[in-house]
Amino acid sequence: MISNLYNTIGMNKQQIIFKDLGLIDYKTAWDYQEKLLQENVKIKSAAFSKEPFLQNKHEVVDNRLSTADCRLPTVHYLLFVEHPPVYTLGKSGNIENMLINEQMRSAKGIEFFRTNRGGDITFHGPQQVVGYPILDLEKFYTDIGRYLRNLEEVIISTMAGYGIKGDRSPGETGVWIDPGVPGKERKICAIGVRCSRWITMHGFAFNVNTDLSYFNDIIPCGIINKQVTSLEKELGDTVDIQEVKGKIKKSFEEVFNARLCED
Repeated sequence: MISNLYNTIGMNKQQIIFKDLGLIDYKTAWDYQEKLLQENVKIKSAAFSKEPFLQNKHEVVDNRLSTADCRLPTVHYLLFVEHPPVYTLGKSGNIENMLINEQMRSAKGIEFFRTNRGGDITFHGPQQVVGYPILDLEKFYTDIGRYLRNLEEVIISTMAGYGIKGDRSPGETGVWIDPGVPGKERKICAIGVRCSRWITMHGFAFNVNTDLSYFNDIIPCGIINKQVTSLEKELGDTVDIQEVKGKIKKSFEEVFNARLCED
């Protein structure tokens, strides 16, 4: 019976499989995310066809309303990657925010993809920590806005470990420094996600020792007259990227009240 596979809600932290895929091309990582997402969607579809009562049953657990399908044996993942230089455009993005033509981009060895995530255009490259959470939000909460704020909080908490105050900019998803100081606003982490049947994919891109010159050829996230920065630029020195990854993992566990485990 499917209930035998369920986790006990409210007693155990959600377990998330962590994988650091290293330097990997964007399309390969995208395809892998899609595979993991679809596997989870199939689990939900199969369970609902066998146990239709799950679609409507609700219960209160630890003083919060929880749907019964929070117990489905879907699998959470957190993937870390670095990408070779690539520009990606969100589904609602404006191609005019790409400031160089295809020939110029190709000459610089930069790939380009239109994606199915939210947000506009951004850059991924070496020494940038890109995190792709594949989470079943029905085991956490069914609130995309809250999910985005929690991703921001993971990075804000990580930055605090380096003595840097990360912040939010009203109406602009991502993590910023001095968002309320005209002329000094600078973005250090871009965030864009997709969600299907409450399974997430895509995620965040945190500039660590990133070559920021790549951002000169786009209007990052479609936001005019605001800067992009990195941990290296803010600290004035190169940062150990493995150390940064460790801090992000710790913050992720705390913010999502979860436990990361190696595959």
